[in-house]
Amino acid sequence: MTKKIRHYCFYAFAFLLSACGLKVSYNFSGASTGTATSFQVNFFQNYADQSPGSTIEPGLDRDFTLSLQDLILGLTSLDLTNTNGDLIYEGEITEYRVAPMTATANQTAAQNRLSMTVNVRFYNTTKEDVDFERRFNFFYDFPASQLLESVKSEAHAALFERLTQDIFNASLADW
Repeated sequence: MTKKIRHYCFYAFAFLLSACGLKVSYNFSGASTGTATSFQVNFFQNYADQSPGSTIEPGLDRDFTLSLQDLILGLTSLDLTNTNGDLIYEGEITEYRVAPMTATANQTAAQNRLSMTVNVRFYNTTKEDVDFERRFNFFYDFPASQLLESVKSEAHAALFERLTQDIFNASLADW
């Protein structure tokens, strides 16, 4: 068989499979979505001010919610919906605080740690035995000589990346 004929046979076979409705999907994220076709991420309210030592960061709730939506959209073929999703993520931000981590010889802070905790409830309407409620926490260390405002963008990017990846792994990774 010549190369050209094999090439045409391959495309004809692929066309026939797609015409028959056979859906083949490749997933390199390790996500196991089962029969789910959609997901929703409800707004993560910021209740950090109810935790001693925590502060409220304006817009943190919106930015975190969007970050989780973006990660799931990027790593799965699921459709984002506002209601009746097969997979539902909801929860709240329960902690957002800066605390000194290491001290100098003069007993001043040499390094600060920004930590964030998110409580997540996950529901899979197609497979209920995998539902959970769990807390996820991560931190970002920065020099005490810098103000949080000067590192906030970088800190939030690092926090959101790790927290959303941990949530994704807990809910959909099938390792």
